Amino acid sequence: MILLAVLFLCFISSYSASVKGHTTGLSLNNDRLYKLKYSTEVFLDRGKGNLQDSVGYQISSNVDVVLLWRSPDGDDDQLIQITIKDVKVENVNQQRGEKSIFKGKKPPQIIRKENLEALQRPVLLHLIHGKVKEFYSYQNEPPAIQNLKRGLASLFQMQLSSGTTNEVDISGDCKVTYQAHQDKVTKIKALDSCTIERSGFTTRNQVLGVTSKATSVTTYKIEDSFVVAVLAEEIHALRLNFLQTIAGKIVSKQKLELKTTEAGPRLKSGKQVAAIIKAVDSKYTAIPIVGQVFQSECKGCSSLSQHWQSVRKHLQPDNLSKTEAVRSFLTFIQHLRMAKKEEILQILKAENKDILPQLVDAVTSAQTPDSLDAILDFLDFKSDSNIILQERFLYACGFASHPDEELLRALISKFKGSFGSNDIRESVMIIIGALVRKLCQNEGCKLKAVVDAKKLILGGLERAEKKEDTMMYLLALKNARLPEGIPLLLKYAEAAEGPISHLAVTALQRYDAPFITDEVKKTMNRIYHQTRKVHEKTVRTTAAAVILNNNPSYMEVKNILLSIGELPQEMNKYMLSIVQDILRFEMPASKMIRRVLKEMVAHNYDRFSKSGSSSAYTGYIERGPHSASTYSLDILYSGSGILRRSNLNIFQYVGKTPLHAIQVVIEAQGLEALIAATPDEGEENLDSYAGLSPLLFDVQLRPVTFFNGYSDLMSKMLSASSDPISVVKGLILLIDHSQELQLQSGLKANMEVQGGLAIDISGSMEFSLWYRESKTRVKNRVTVVITGDITVDSSFVKAGLEISAETEAGLEFISTVQFSQYPFLVCLQMDRDGIPYRQFETKYERLSTGRGYVSRKRKEILVAGSEFPLHQENSEMCKVVFAPKPESSSSGWF
Repeated sequence: MILLAVLFLCFISSYSASVKGHTTGLSLNNDRLYKLKYSTEVFLDRGKGNLQDSVGYQISSNVDVVLLWRSPDGDDDQLIQITIKDVKVENVNQQRGEKSIFKGKKPPQIIRKENLEALQRPVLLHLIHGKVKEFYSYQNEPPAIQNLKRGLASLFQMQLSSGTTNEVDISGDCKVTYQAHQDKVTKIKALDSCTIERSGFTTRNQVLGVTSKATSVTTYKIEDSFVVAVLAEEIHALRLNFLQTIAGKIVSKQKLELKTTEAGPRLKSGKQVAAIIKAVDSKYTAIPIVGQVFQSECKGCSSLSQHWQSVRKHLQPDNLSKTEAVRSFLTFIQHLRMAKKEEILQILKAENKDILPQLVDAVTSAQTPDSLDAILDFLDFKSDSNIILQERFLYACGFASHPDEELLRALISKFKGSFGSNDIRESVMIIIGALVRKLCQNEGCKLKAVVDAKKLILGGLERAEKKEDTMMYLLALKNARLPEGIPLLLKYAEAAEGPISHLAVTALQRYDAPFITDEVKKTMNRIYHQTRKVHEKTVRTTAAAVILNNNPSYMEVKNILLSIGELPQEMNKYMLSIVQDILRFEMPASKMIRRVLKEMVAHNYDRFSKSGSSSAYTGYIERGPHSASTYSLDILYSGSGILRRSNLNIFQYVGKTPLHAIQVVIEAQGLEALIAATPDEGEENLDSYAGLSPLLFDVQLRPVTFFNGYSDLMSKMLSASSDPISVVKGLILLIDHSQELQLQSGLKANMEVQGGLAIDISGSMEFSLWYRESKTRVKNRVTVVITGDITVDSSFVKAGLEISAETEAGLEFISTVQFSQYPFLVCLQMDRDGIPYRQFETKYERLSTGRGYVSRKRKEILVAGSEFPLHQENSEMCKVVFAPKPESSSSGWF
């Protein structure tokens, strides 16, 4: 990234310098004026490399370079003066014609007179052995203008021998590699190694994150023993991992050519460079050659309150299913990130209760110190009057794209205080677990707040006396996935009763394969095969899933297969369906299962012909060359035909990396008394219960209870409405990447990607005594907007590329069971609505004076709705389900 202008000459006229001459870097002749032509250009596109389809600009000038001083102690200690002259600013795309924003404008009108004067003031460069010792300029010049001069000056830093070293230039302190050849020197800068202070953050999740790549190559051309040309090219490319149409590229080039040399000023004599500089101009001062941060003047930008008023109508509850709501959410977050605490609080305090939940989502998602202070001041956790707002704040914390230690510390402090609602207390602890996981993934496991949170979770679990507290800490540990928590999970999994045991096993299910050790598997085997005590079917089947999903051994698989036929009838069918699903979908355990099935004792008709209605099925929602989406549904019934557990999962994959996007588990127990049925073994004394446990984007949320206890069940049956219970509803900032780049040309670049969604997940359970029928329903409604914004700014002209995609999708799962006879009839349905997909592209060039060029493109497609295949034991049942029923139907929603 460095182009050079500079020539270098043998200091002694009788000596012809070669690339391996007496200097180690650039060397100028005495008493000569070097006249060069310099240009820097930048263009942005979608990564297709078509210049005619790009936006950008070029800054060109003449450059005069003279040697002012050379140390009497060595030729490699030099002071040179660099002067920019005759500046021009033009389109990089010459076909712009009449649409050019520069047409009819002279440089002072484009750059502004004072900026142009500053740009053309000379700078001094002190070089020792070809490396920059100091960079001298005038104080109080605009940082953006100084950066352009730094970009040119950095080209004069070079060495003539091959090797790898560290250099400090406009890009920061960077690792560089030189490759010297007969007539050229190539300099490769490792941009990812550069140390420079720049703002930025990213989503650490690989599926939701971005992939960026940066390269920098500078070539110095040598003819007749002189460096006569430099060509530098710097490229920054970015793409969203799971949606690769969100992509862009910045190409920045610098070119420096020697045109002629002529007689120049005589060398100044002296031993100390400081005295020489003072003699040239006492106003020169040493400043860093590393690029400095600057902010362009924002003309006509709205204040936070003004912007809020412009987007407020889109965030009304009735508008949340529209893409404009998510777009407004994303733009408002950008404004919040520049706002002060007092401004944010003023808006929070002035809003009504209908729009406050969406406002809380946005303020929490901004993730700045001011926004956190404002929302914590606004919410009163000691009151039970604003539980919805407290829950929305906590969910937004759990989904935070780049949480910091301060957020975790704030939640720990809140947990140690008092609460108006025990549900909120539970949610705080559960989200603390999620933040611990995210901070540890970002190498923050040793932060004091993280260490304190670990102690809080593990200590609380060890000392918990109430069932509710035990489950709260288990849910937190399920999110945190602490390796040191595994012994506690094993203890509760094997020794605890019912729901606690099941929750402990599901927490173990979330751990990565390396943590599922032989000790863990031994415990899971004991639970599944009930070698120490009787366990509920939900606990046993989850223990089997842990084994089968984590490199099961030959004997582990064989023992599970041999158990089929000896289990309760519906559990037999469930385990058989699990094995068949693994084989059909070619899951990792399928190879081992096929090995075992070669034995007749494991693979026979008696074992594989078990009847029942429980099922398991996995399939693809979408499948592409780089990414895929899968769904899975497994349903376990009791022997009487009542739902025991329904587990719906959706995963998003990029390559082989998964993201657990959605899990909705509906559980029911103790309902046999309603139909005078006999409970299964080990489940005779279970209380009547039904509830839903949601997991969203790898974060376990607080479970929702439909009813708990027989009296609660009967009261809700009598007072039930037809409305399902909302489990998760709100606006989520899912993708969040911001990167500020210092280009070696002196220009500033920004690359940002944001993705937001409005989500509504609801669930219900309907139970009809009259028709002896049960129905569970899970409905997901999602609106997604993803935006990418790439800009290059010089302070007086700006080029940008904006890419965005948006869609709305709905997915509904319905499970209906008619248990008036056995085998009972089962209908499983999963439908996806038609999905409109829209993509937009905007390219622009804009002067600081306001004149601009804009090009827009739009593409829209409609993906047809579809019905996904599910394992169905009786397809005729689906016809029965939709048969009209009399108004006297006795059913209730919970």
